[in-house]
Amino acid sequence: MQHFRLLAALCTLAIVLTACGSDGETDVAAESPTTTAAPADDAAGEAEPVDEPEAADVEDELVILCTPQEEWCEAAANAFSAATGIDAEYVRLSTGEAIARLEAEGDDPSFDVWFGGPSLGPATAAAGGFIEPYVSPNAAAIPAELQSGDGIWTGIYVGALGFCSNAEFLADAGIGAPTSYDDLLDPAFEDNIAMADQRTSGTAATAAANLVALRGSEDAALEYLTELDASIFQYTRSGSAPGRMAAQGEVGAAVIFSHDCVLFELETGVDLEVSFPAEGTGFEVGQVSVIANAAHPGAARAFIDWALTPEAQEVAATVNSFQIPSHPDAAVPEQAIALDQVVLADGYTPQLAEELRAGDFPERFANEVRGGQDAPE
Repeated sequence: MQHFRLLAALCTLAIVLTACGSDGETDVAAESPTTTAAPADDAAGEAEPVDEPEAADVEDELVILCTPQEEWCEAAANAFSAATGIDAEYVRLSTGEAIARLEAEGDDPSFDVWFGGPSLGPATAAAGGFIEPYVSPNAAAIPAELQSGDGIWTGIYVGALGFCSNAEFLADAGIGAPTSYDDLLDPAFEDNIAMADQRTSGTAATAAANLVALRGSEDAALEYLTELDASIFQYTRSGSAPGRMAAQGEVGAAVIFSHDCVLFELETGVDLEVSFPAEGTGFEVGQVSVIANAAHPGAARAFIDWALTPEAQEVAATVNSFQIPSHPDAAVPEQAIALDQVVLADGYTPQLAEELRAGDFPERFANEVRGGQDAPE
């Protein structure tokens, strides 16, 4: 029922998801692909019109650009290999790192398919010609509002942005979990908040769009972020890293996707409290897309076909990733926080996050909020 309430909420609020998880964290140059293997199977389809290729058109290997948590990347690669026999490797990169890597590699990409992370990633990369449109036959089962509409990306999950607080810190400080962005300005949080940098993270872009929607303009959002800067202990490269910092007691609170907070509490056993801005929050549509000029395009399309099945989407919960699956027949984890359980910000859309990311907002953040300091490494 949660899943259908989620989709009903999306429709009721007339949210059209035309663009743009949690980000991963890695060293771009040094990361080595992680390999999994298994036996071969059949194939995918071609984009517009969708035709099923001959088995010979599907290569026997695949390199995945993967943005969710490491455990989910590994589980997905293993499950795909077991289902199809295609040898799958993955490299885990945050959204910002992924875009930078694709731009650097140009027409000779290391990757075949992009799995997970907010849809603003491929939407941004497509503007540079780094994404190849593909409409999978299995996309027919995915709600239209969870697709780009042009084959650039197809949604595989949805997640809500929120706050992740260390319960021990809250008790020691004598305060409750934040339920508003203004609560983060409480002096008790000074030097005790972590969030991702606007220049490197899709999660940060979601937060920026959330603030623009709430405060009415980019200028107002940047004014708030400048005020919040006094409370920031650390800006991180990836969107999920602040949650780990909260679990380790390095900070009192983090701005991350709620499902990541649930994951870190289960992983560490630390009491973490999920809360949301009562004035309204933003959300992401996690995606899958084909990399342009991929060395293994047939395998990439086969991976997307697989990723849009209920069985593939249910792999996430086996490694404590509790996003809402996009396929109506996929089981919704009981730990998942559906969008109808929170207040969505009026005027927020993932497309707004994409526009901010592609515009001068990250540069303005660097200059006006960070005083010209470099982005986190």
